[in-house]
Amino acid sequence: MDISLKLQTREIEGKKVAKLREDGLVPSVIYGGHQEPIKAQSSVVDTTRVVREAGKHTPVNLTIDGKKRLAMIKSVDYDPVRHVVRHVSFHAVKQNEVIEAEVPIVLVGVGESPAERAGLVVLQALERVEVKAKPADLPEALELSVEGLTTTEDKISLADIKLPAGVSFADNEQDLELVIANVYEPSALQAANEAAGGDAEPEAAEEVEAENGGEEASEEKPDSEASEEKK
Repeated sequence: MDISLKLQTREIEGKKVAKLREDGLVPSVIYGGHQEPIKAQSSVVDTTRVVREAGKHTPVNLTIDGKKRLAMIKSVDYDPVRHVVRHVSFHAVKQNEVIEAEVPIVLVGVGESPAERAGLVVLQALERVEVKAKPADLPEALELSVEGLTTTEDKISLADIKLPAGVSFADNEQDLELVIANVYEPSALQAANEAAGGDAEPEAAEEVEAENGGEEASEEKPDSEASEEKK
């Protein structure tokens, strides 16, 4: 997927960026390389589209005052009330260098597995995994079919993922037995939720890492870069 965004360098910073947002612009910063962080701005409409399409796993072709740079989205800050993008941090990367990215895990055929047809429930425990590859080789998502899930004894783990050519797990000692999805009896789920006031999963699912799946996050600065103005 080729995702592009045009930006302009900006001089405004600090509390004055509120005026940019009023004018329909989103302030951003591009870190990376041997240069000082670049302060930029872009249309809120275009920026929102890019954030939605690229997430933190797809490279973005940035054009800044006519100059092109390749970057990954490092973090996105949302307005807590209006839920609109109010700041983006990019990290510049090189096309020929291996980088790390968090890639979504997508279950294919949900609702059609033999287990679900038999009335059982399939729960996804792991929704993302860190991989490393050159920017052009990074997958938009890692897909896994649930068609092999039949009974509560079945599960899907990281070992079931077939990584594309040029892609590997970011952690060289990654536990391939880490569970991605399990099969449960509906009655077991209901009993566990009722016992915990509706806030818990069954004991067998305690290893589940629930994630909200959103991009919402406060701005995170790379330790090696100068920090940007506080918004």
